Amino acid sequence: MSHVSDAHVELGGFSLSGDMLHLAEKSQANFSAGSASIPSRNELFTQEQRRQREAIGRIDKIEVRYLGLPEDVTLVMNNHISTPFNCAQHLSEGHCRRSALALIDGSVPWDMHRPLQESCTLQLLNFNISEPHVVNKAFWRTCSFMLGAALTRVFKAEAKLQLHSFPGPNIKSGSFVHDIVLETQSWQPTKSEMRAISAEMIKLAAQDLRIERLDVQQELAQEMFKDSKYKSEQLPSIAQQSNGRVTLYRLGEHIDISRGPMVASTHFLGKCTVAAAHKVADEGPAGAFYRIQGVALPCGFKLNHVAYGLLEERSQKLNPARLPHEPFEEHQQMQLS
Repeated sequence: MSHVSDAHVELGGFSLSGDMLHLAEKSQANFSAGSASIPSRNELFTQEQRRQREAIGRIDKIEVRYLGLPEDVTLVMNNHISTPFNCAQHLSEGHCRRSALALIDGSVPWDMHRPLQESCTLQLLNFNISEPHVVNKAFWRTCSFMLGAALTRVFKAEAKLQLHSFPGPNIKSGSFVHDIVLETQSWQPTKSEMRAISAEMIKLAAQDLRIERLDVQQELAQEMFKDSKYKSEQLPSIAQQSNGRVTLYRLGEHIDISRGPMVASTHFLGKCTVAAAHKVADEGPAGAFYRIQGVALPCGFKLNHVAYGLLEERSQKLNPARLPHEPFEEHQQMQLS
């Protein structure tokens, strides 16, 4: 039985019948367990985002010392309003397009669309810098986040998909990961289903969706995820480690929990393959945990077919990160590393 919407299989180059398209349209409006909560979750996110902006009050100026090409320059920006992306807008369109992540005061990774909080130095990071470790981790984390968004789009309603979590990024593992629960203990994805999920990732990249960050109180996060069993269970421990606050990210209508940082937009995703789905444990009488894994290159990076094929082969091996059914420990943070 196929659990992936046939409308999205078309994206992978497969034909559709009229009946398949009708089923896919139905599932698009009702694509996962708890999907009815997605509009309300987004409304709460937008309301809190607006409330925080309106609460700023008096606007103070800060000095942001940009360090980089074409030359170092000091910018006068608005505290708690201006972002690294706004700083890039003062430099050039190329800076806006290429900058995936910011580095504050030489050591603090910072989201491009996250407001600055004090005077600082600023470096804008892309994937061609001499030491790309920090931006590569943000890219890998963003790939996991995007994979969650893609999965909610492609699964049929009857699969009763529930997102669990994604472990912290580890480039050496060879794959980015998202763990999910399906109401089946025997899903063995077909090649066309895996291509459909990969195609949805590429579609998200083509939409160039801005990735937004928002820090909220635990109570609001609990309200936002009240229809998500696993997110609700995770929130108390996450908030306890962060002084009662929870960091959320949004792309399009997809919202999830992560400490971040993430790259500025989905357009930074280039070539991408969702390569494997491993069943890792049963969950209840009918469901099971699955670990979905993939590999990707940043936009603009190219590898020959043989080299990329080796990366795809490696990404199929079970990622050794903490499994979702294993006991949670503070030093093993699911999404927070």
